[in-house]
Amino acid sequence: MSRATAPRTVLVTGAAKRLGREIALALAQAGWQVAVHYRDSQADAIKTAADCAALSGDSALFDADLGDEVTVRGLLPRVVEHFGEVHAVVNSAALFEHDSAASFSFETMTEHLRCNTGAAIVLAQALHQHRVATTGEAPASGVVVNLLDQKLWNQNPDFFSYTLSKAALEAANTMLALALAPQLRVVGVAPGLTLTSHMLTPEKFEALHQLSPLGRSSTAADVAATVRFALENASITGTTLLVDGGQHLMKFERDFSLL
Repeated sequence: MSRATAPRTVLVTGAAKRLGREIALALAQAGWQVAVHYRDSQADAIKTAADCAALSGDSALFDADLGDEVTVRGLLPRVVEHFGEVHAVVNSAALFEHDSAASFSFETMTEHLRCNTGAAIVLAQALHQHRVATTGEAPASGVVVNLLDQKLWNQNPDFFSYTLSKAALEAANTMLALALAPQLRVVGVAPGLTLTSHMLTPEKFEALHQLSPLGRSSTAADVAATVRFALENASITGTTLLVDGGQHLMKFERDFSLL
């Protein structure tokens, strides 16, 4: 996005740290005003918002529990109240807790579906209503990007409820792209192994990151660049961009964290 154009505003969920933060910073660098969503990580969110404001001129904090429907429905109106207009939502936040077919429960599944699927759909619904109220029938005036996971194309039985919730969101991409056109585009971005976790040593992460046809999986910069591309290319909707070095082409019997 050119700095000469009028600023556009994007809500990035889970923007306090890790991949959400990297996406927020990349979009701020590109000139987007960033609404930084967080749940509990206030100190990290304050830093992200300050860093984004230094790059784009404006940023603001918005806390919300994405598992609570009432709170989620109030989130976008709060962003609109601050910025006046919102053009995009990036659903990066996700609940990622381990379960298996053996330990599966309704409760665990419901928690993941509420946070990872329901919240993203409600925010898409709210953005569509806002864009219609703002621009009428103008085509592609808004866009939603949903962060998915390469494991949907290379399934293993680990993180059972998380995977179900992301599979549901991937299906919702298609339905939302049809239902909310022409005002809204809906695009998925599916990273491979991108950031390490407490379950992996640095050495193990590096070895796993190299397990792909290209000899490397995605970096945070790769994912952020793809999110920006999805936001700014007006011809893309109803599809998912896999950013994983081709990891989805290889068979993994377990989740990376458990290999």
